[in-house]
Parts: sequence; structure tokens; C-alpha cells
Amino acid sequence: MATRRSGALAFGLVLLGAAGFAHALDYRSVADVAPAFDAPSAKSKPLFVMLAGTPVELVVGLEGWSKVRDSRGDLVWIEKKHLAEKRNVIVRVDRAQIRATADEKSALVFEAERDVILELLEAAPGGWVKVRHRDGQGGFLKAPQVWGL
Repeated sequence: MATRRSGALAFGLVLLGAAGFAHALDYRSVADVAPAFDAPSAKSKPLFVMLAGTPVELVVGLEGWSKVRDSRGDLVWIEKKHLAEKRNVIVRVDRAQIRATADEKSALVFEAERDVILELLEAAPGGWVKVRHRDGQGGFLKAPQVWGL
């Protein structure tokens, strides 16, 4: 009897794990300056303005509107027309170090301060991501230093 229960429990945990992978986070970037609202309507209360390039996590979508979460955790509504497929990330540490290669000992290319937006180019092995600053400089940084992955 105990073997059946532990087998059922293990199977349930496997199903929960598979469900978690099926609901991967979906990120976008704000395409142009856009107002964020408290409800999915232009007649609702505008809360603040989102800057172009800001990464957001898609939470839910309705006709022409998306509920998104920003890097601070704020949940707001934005018109879908203001969202782009392009992926950006935002620095969430005081100073992120961007290196020439995906290695701690690699040459430092530049540092980016908290809230700087970087274009996400690709994921690299070992928890690194390749990014590019709007001025053209690029390199690799550790994934925990940014939000939007």
C-alpha cells in the first residue's frame, strides 16, 4: 500500500513539473512610449508611462490589451499595439559587469547601472546571457544580474 502511495505521489510531482514547463514566462518589450492603465480600457485610469524598450512579462491578453508585469512587480494593462516581440532585459543590480566572453576572468567591456535596458541577443551556457547596449557595446553578463529572461 505504501509503495502505491509513493508511486502516485512521484507521478503527481512529475505531472506538476511538466505543467510548470508548459507555462514558460513570455516576455516582450514596449515598442514606443505608452501609458499603463489600471484596466483594459483607454477610459480607465492611466497609472504611469512606460518607456520604449522596457521589458515586460505577459500575464494575460484580451481584445487589443495585455496585462503585463514590469521589473518592479507592478501589474498594469497596456494596449497590445505598444508591445514588440524584441526581447530586452533590465539591470537589477547596482552595477552589472558586461564581459567580452562568458567567463568571470574575461576582459570587462563595460558596466551598466541599475535600470539600464539592454537588448537580449542570446542565452549562453553556464547562466550567462549575451546583451548589447543601445550605443552598440555588447558582451556577456550573468543572468541573475538582469530581469526579463
